[in-house]
Amino acid sequence: MLIAFGANLPTDQYGAPAQTLKAALEHLAKDGDVLVDCVSSFYETAPVPVSDQPWYVNGVARLSTDLSAHDLLSRLHDVETEFGRVRRERNAARVIDLDLVAYGRELIAEDGGIQVPHPRMAERAFVLLPLRDVAPGWVHPVLNRSVEDLISDLPSDQQIRQQADR
Repeated sequence: MLIAFGANLPTDQYGAPAQTLKAALEHLAKDGDVLVDCVSSFYETAPVPVSDQPWYVNGVARLSTDLSAHDLLSRLHDVETEFGRVRRERNAARVIDLDLVAYGRELIAEDGGIQVPHPRMAERAFVLLPLRDVAPGWVHPVLNRSVEDLISDLPSDQQIRQQADR
């Protein structure tokens, strides 16, 4: 299972976005039914679509769990809520964002509900570059293309840079 994570606003409790994201990953695994197997480097990325928001800190984590895709997504939403996420408008600045981007090779598409793989992941440098860190041989189960192929097709206007440390 692969989740993408990001934030571009600090929190009172954890501070800078990178610290909040680290704490959220720890929190996600606290019950023992979700294991964080591998975490990518953290990347700084310009907002998509382009706006005057602060840049994001993004990454991808590879997880192991026996939770269903629905239950895992519910857990991600619970962690977002616990960390102060308030959903107002799409693409708004946020203290945390946790997305289920892939659940093995499963395909799930529910009208108004869960969609796995994430429908826009193949267009986003802030998902694909960190995904390559944790799953370099990953192949998109719908497009049947490797993460490397998808990266090579990204538009050149997506601004992203790897952080020196996490």
